Amino acid sequence: MEAPDFATDLANLKQKVEAGADCVITQLFYDNEYYYRFVEAARHIGISVPIIPGLLPIVSAKQIVRITSMCGSCLPEELRMELEAVGDNNAKAEEIGIEQCVAQATDLIKNGVAGIHFYVLNRSSQMVRIMNRIQH
Repeated sequence: MEAPDFATDLANLKQKVEAGADCVITQLFYDNEYYYRFVEAARHIGISVPIIPGLLPIVSAKQIVRITSMCGSCLPEELRMELEAVGDNNAKAEEIGIEQCVAQATDLIKNGVAGIHFYVLNRSSQMVRIMNRIQH
């Protein structure tokens, strides 16, 4: 978030890779198109290491609004509206988050990502449910 623009951010990432980083794990995101455009831009400037997408399953609407505002990420409009509709019902928000994460991960896998990093935040039971759905 401290970078003044995307080009500067990518240039800094390239310096890290040139200094020895052998893979990159992205910040959390909820729209795979951001990831695909990021990878394309990184490849265009010569970053060739694996770029692992970082996914954070949603557990509550309040939590995800707070986290995305802190890191500069955003929610797709449809997902944001679904979460707003359930309000403070964390069980329903978690279900939306599981479905969204499964769909997102499935798309990434189908498009050949080298792996996925899940930001679990000590929610292993949610990850078990996600992984079981991805495998089927």
